[in-house]
Order: sequence, then C-alpha cells, then structure tokens
Amino acid sequence: MDYGRIERELHIEAAPEVVYQVISKAEHLREWWPDEAEVEAVPGARGVVSFGDPNAPDAKVVPLTVVEADPPRRFCFRWAYGQGEAAEPANSLLVTFELVPSGTGTLLRFTETGFRDRGWQEEVLVARYGQHAAGWDHFLPRLVAYAARTVSKP
Repeated sequence: MDYGRIERELHIEAAPEVVYQVISKAEHLREWWPDEAEVEAVPGARGVVSFGDPNAPDAKVVPLTVVEADPPRRFCFRWAYGQGEAAEPANSLLVTFELVPSGTGTLLRFTETGFRDRGWQEEVLVARYGQHAAGWDHFLPRLVAYAARTVSKP
C-alpha cells in the first residue's frame, strides 16, 4: 500500500449547494464530524476542529487553514499541523472535497493527501494513515446522512 492518499467517492441525495454548506459551515460540520468547529469558508481563514469534551484532558483541538473555497464545487483545507504554526505541505494534511452534480444529487469526491510529505517514519506513517482512513470511513457516511436530512427538513 502507498499510504499517500485517502480517496472516497460518495453519492449524496442533496444538491451541490446544500452539500457545500454541510462541508464548509461550522454549524453543519458539528453535526457530522467534530464535536466543535470554528471555521470560515474563506481562503486563508484559520480555524479549529475539536474532538471530545473540551474540558477533558484527552480533548483534541486541531488547527486548520482554508486553502480553497469555490462554492458549490470545491472546498479544501490543510489540517493536523502544530498549534501556532502556519499550514504548509511539509507539516499538514490536505483535505479536498470536490462536488459534482449527479442526477438530483451530488457526487462527492473526497481526498486527503500529504501523509508521505510529513516525513514520518514508516510505522508512524502507517499508523496515522490507518487512523485517518478509519476516521473518514466513520464520518463520511454521517455527512451523507446529515446532508440528506438537511434537504428534507421543512
């Protein structure tokens, strides 16, 4: 296995405009991905996503920087870099959501890249890649379900 990129394709029963909101707005992100999110969908904007109880010692707060915001087609951000650092290819991972109209819904093409660029030793690379792949396998189906529910709300 290459351990260089995670790729997923998902069909979502919602228009690209709805899906874009679900992947780029903090109030929607909190419904399917992190426990807390602070982000603005503007290139260069810095934010954070948090996992777990923010008052607990094992809470994880992860910085992110928006790289591209092209509604309703594409949203990209760099994340998983050190607090206080600027996101760069050598110290972060790049997440890309591409949205393609598909019938009455959206084909979402998801990628996360940059694992090999981090310079991790092989065992760390394999472990981090596995953690992220398992995480996205858990969270992306939640995105699909949430986006579909968002469309069906009165």
